[in-house]
Amino acid sequence: MTDPYDAILLVSFGGPEQETDVIPFMERVTAGRGIPRERLEEVSQHYFRFGGRSPINDQNRALKGALEDLLAAEGPDLPVYWGNRNWHPLLADTLGEMRDDGVRRALCLVTSAYSSYSGCRQYREDLAAARAEVGDGAPELDKVRVYYNHPGFVTPQVGIVERALALLPDEVRDEAHLVFTTHSIPRTMSRHSDYEVQHYETCRLVTEAFPGRPWQLVYNSRSGPEHLPWLEPDVNDHLEHLAAEGVRAVVVVPIGFVSDHMEVIYDLDVEAAETAGRLGLAFVRAATVGTDAAFVRGIRDLVRERVEGDEPAALGTRGPNWDVCPMDCCFVPGQERKPTVAEAAPAQRPGR
Repeated sequence: MTDPYDAILLVSFGGPEQETDVIPFMERVTAGRGIPRERLEEVSQHYFRFGGRSPINDQNRALKGALEDLLAAEGPDLPVYWGNRNWHPLLADTLGEMRDDGVRRALCLVTSAYSSYSGCRQYREDLAAARAEVGDGAPELDKVRVYYNHPGFVTPQVGIVERALALLPDEVRDEAHLVFTTHSIPRTMSRHSDYEVQHYETCRLVTEAFPGRPWQLVYNSRSGPEHLPWLEPDVNDHLEHLAAEGVRAVVVVPIGFVSDHMEVIYDLDVEAAETAGRLGLAFVRAATVGTDAAFVRGIRDLVRERVEGDEPAALGTRGPNWDVCPMDCCFVPGQERKPTVAEAAPAQRPGR
């Protein structure tokens, strides 16, 4: 028989917390990707602008604490651990701690709501690699399904957009465009996942609350070689287009991000805001879901699906994604193949 879950593991990207962390962090993130040193140093300046500290770790600490409080008050009664792909606390270190604490089987929540290689499959590979590094006694790991259309992710976005619109000047609020943005990925990666489809569905679900309001999904944070096609349009190019069309105000909504990490606070709060200012556009950047109470409760509901067998919740017509990804899910041809969590932990129950 399959062991019951006895812990939750919050899994995230990680980020530097002081200036001396930045270059080692960037080297770890870009290892094996052939990114020129000058590009690495250029992006590092984004972190140095903020004292070398990304907000992502603090946001994960806050999310972990909020989830712990809710579980303590309403259950299920499970401890919450936290491990990162690219910076401390690293996944292998956290799994070692969990093993030493007697954890046998954990449910993993990844801070990425959408399917793609980098947003889902790579995390499964990282979890499998961390289990292998820990070795005997490493906990079995199951990953929570992607939650782009879960009410706990979508519903808070409506209030977030409403609050952002309220910050615009009265004379331009009614005509403001919604600019939903997410991390750009290579088109090859996108073709082998539902990344774009899922984002458009989230945007559609949110904008049902704003009938007639113009909106567009755009992208930010491209980091690959110029000769490789990535998803477009870039948020700055889109702002240029809107200004040329006579649009006077925008709300930029980071729909692809769970929290305010560097791709939000630099690429949007600095670069996109500067572009809007140069163009004369009234500009407000909407918040991310972060520790919104409805989002935290949505996470708890996702846990209950797996721990207690609650009916999966999903808005729209696409329904909930599967619990266990197929072997070829989000696999990019030419990408080095590593063991997935499904291979490393075949006892996972079938997906829906």
